[in-house]
Amino acid sequence: MAHLKLPGISAVGCAVMLLLGGVVHAQSVAGSAQDIEARLEALNQEVMAQKKRLVHLESIQQQFTGQKLLLESLERRVAEQQVALDALRGTASWDTLAAQRGAGKPGTGEPELVAQAQSSETAPVGQAPSTSGRPPEVAPLFEQPGVLTPQGRYVLEPSLQYGYSSSNRVALVGYTIIPALLIGLIDVREVKRNTLTAALSGRFGITNRLEVEARVPYVYRTDSNVEREFGVGSAAANVFSANGLHVGDVELGARYQLNDGGVDKPFYIGTLRFKTRTGKDPFDVVTDCRQRCLDNTSGTGLPLDLPTGSGFNSLQAGLTVLYPSDPAVFFGSVTYTHNFSRDNVSRLVLNGEQEYLGTIAPGAVVGFNFGMGLALNEKSSFSLGYDHSSVGRTEMNGVVVAGSVRTQLATLLLGYSYRLSPKTTLNVSVGAGLTRDTPDVSLTIRLPMTF
Repeated sequence: MAHLKLPGISAVGCAVMLLLGGVVHAQSVAGSAQDIEARLEALNQEVMAQKKRLVHLESIQQQFTGQKLLLESLERRVAEQQVALDALRGTASWDTLAAQRGAGKPGTGEPELVAQAQSSETAPVGQAPSTSGRPPEVAPLFEQPGVLTPQGRYVLEPSLQYGYSSSNRVALVGYTIIPALLIGLIDVREVKRNTLTAALSGRFGITNRLEVEARVPYVYRTDSNVEREFGVGSAAANVFSANGLHVGDVELGARYQLNDGGVDKPFYIGTLRFKTRTGKDPFDVVTDCRQRCLDNTSGTGLPLDLPTGSGFNSLQAGLTVLYPSDPAVFFGSVTYTHNFSRDNVSRLVLNGEQEYLGTIAPGAVVGFNFGMGLALNEKSSFSLGYDHSSVGRTEMNGVVVAGSVRTQLATLLLGYSYRLSPKTTLNVSVGAGLTRDTPDVSLTIRLPMTF
């Protein structure tokens, strides 16, 4: 009996064991699924975090790209302003553009840069960029230009000036018994003067605020005097002509910009100029005097050969002011010229004789001018101005020369400027005399070239 019961018990045990194994296996499978789900959730969270990081990086990249584009835009604007400034100075070139932006010459690439350069090179004459810190350029009217030469560059300026003046003088030689009756002679003299001056000026920019200048003129003069000599009762008129051809007075100067101006801010420029007496001296030319002009009235007293220089050294100091007010530029200056006296001066008369004069001291010159410049288009501008000089009386041996008076010289000027190329400009100015002692008309042509 006992032997029969053992197999039943074994079968039941096996069934229990199998049931327990199935339960354990089911529990194991359920635990594995939970682990996988947990890992999958963790992976999903990591993917979401990576996506957020990627979005952040893309935002940073967009910001970087925006900053890069902004930087390139600023660099382009700086290059445009520099080209415009160089164009105003007459120094713009494609080599400069290539150095600034890495571009080639027209036709080799970057059409946008080519268009920008072409538009910048045609910046209006007389209007410099407001942030350049340099005076604006206007059509020049006076001898001294308004814009300083850039540092390291030089300007070569050939010029040609023509001046014409005429004057009439009536001298009564005798005495009057009653105001309507003259006992004596009437001397009538008409003087016509033509002066042609060819000059070569050179300016060099030591710094952006300081430049030095030298000017060498060559003068040709002709004078014609229609007169009737004293002491001659004939009504016939005599014509006395003379001419002169020689180097004029060489000038040396320096100009310095005193401040940083801008739009609606004035520019102040100080000037200093020294004039030599390298021209033919008026005391060295032969004077038409048979004996002595001081004590004897015989002869005309006029030079047989005209001088081309003043005969005196002089030093001029001045201050120029330029005030930009779009679209015009207002300018003006004041100057003071001191003429140095000469001792032991003698005049050459006929037959090689010398006439001793002593110490000659020309009067000082006080001058001022003002005007306005206006741009017409991208290449041309014009200016209108007024120039006035007051010349003091001349002294000889400490005494005012008889007949010497203070002389007023006034000129109305009109100037025109046209840019032929980025480095060359044609300037033309015309002056009309407003006083009797001022030349009736003057015409000046300048051609400054920048290198």
